Amino acid sequence: MTDRKPVLLELDGVVPPASPDTAPPLPDDDGPPGQAGSGRAMQLAMLGARARFTVWAKLGWTAFAGFVTLALTVTAWDFVTGLVSRNPTLGYLAFGLMGLILAAGCVMALREWTAIRRLRRIDRLRQQAQGARTTQDRPAAATTLAALMALYADRPDMRWPVDRMTEIAGDQPDAEALLDQAEATLLAPLDAAARLQVETSARQVALLTAMIPLALVDVIAALITNLRMIRRISEIYGGRAGTLGSLRLLRGVITHLLATGAVAVGEDMVGALASGGIVSKLSRRFGEGVVNGALTARLGIAAIEICRPLPFQTLPAPRTTAIMRRAVSGLFDNVS
Repeated sequence: MTDRKPVLLELDGVVPPASPDTAPPLPDDDGPPGQAGSGRAMQLAMLGARARFTVWAKLGWTAFAGFVTLALTVTAWDFVTGLVSRNPTLGYLAFGLMGLILAAGCVMALREWTAIRRLRRIDRLRQQAQGARTTQDRPAAATTLAALMALYADRPDMRWPVDRMTEIAGDQPDAEALLDQAEATLLAPLDAAARLQVETSARQVALLTAMIPLALVDVIAALITNLRMIRRISEIYGGRAGTLGSLRLLRGVITHLLATGAVAVGEDMVGALASGGIVSKLSRRFGEGVVNGALTARLGIAAIEICRPLPFQTLPAPRTTAIMRRAVSGLFDNVS
């Protein structure tokens, strides 16, 4: 066998880095050489989460819903008219019950429509704030602030922040300062309430997982707790989500997790999961409770970022590790 020695190739004009710390980052597969990638993988994840139905799929589902509604309506009408012919008293009673059902359905539909409008209003506020901050448009920022204060004007708990923001709004010189002051004044108490809600939900999920021996039951309980948490966070920030609005929020939260999960979840949940290591050695159920509580906390943080009318700029964004530290403080200290 012949001895093979390493060959060193020197490239003109290329200076190797002094240490790995000073080396440039590796480019993504979709980026040109020497430049950072455009994040195509994350964009594809967002597009996949926001995938829309095709025209034929929408038409098919609409036709199916219309057919089922028509069949149920005709069946109920035939039942009531037949009952009237056989027994007028029972028939008119059935007519009255049907009227009450229709009235209740109209009221519920109106409430759902109002809730969805409020959610869209908050989405528009967040987009307007981002646009005003990017373009440094002071009038646009003032318009966004006026809409934000109008959103919280009728809430007794927000009376002092709204009055305080009204006094100091004129002293802010530019759009960025105005939006930063609005975030610090108006959203600070709401952020505290939202964090408390996430901590409470994470603690409940951890306890349910640790105490309920049936796997399916604790999964259902955790799902109900998470849905209630998302709805409550929406109400804290002024959303007041109904049933359809809660489903829309859940879809937005999942989309947000898909868009930020590769970065935020990986680095933010390491401490929270590691904190349950000692507990998991003592009891498998307690360890599962800490892990499920951390997942609930991450879901709640995503819900805060979705429901918040202004993005986090001045105030620090909540982190899973800090929330879990406060949520499970004292729960498992006596475990031995």
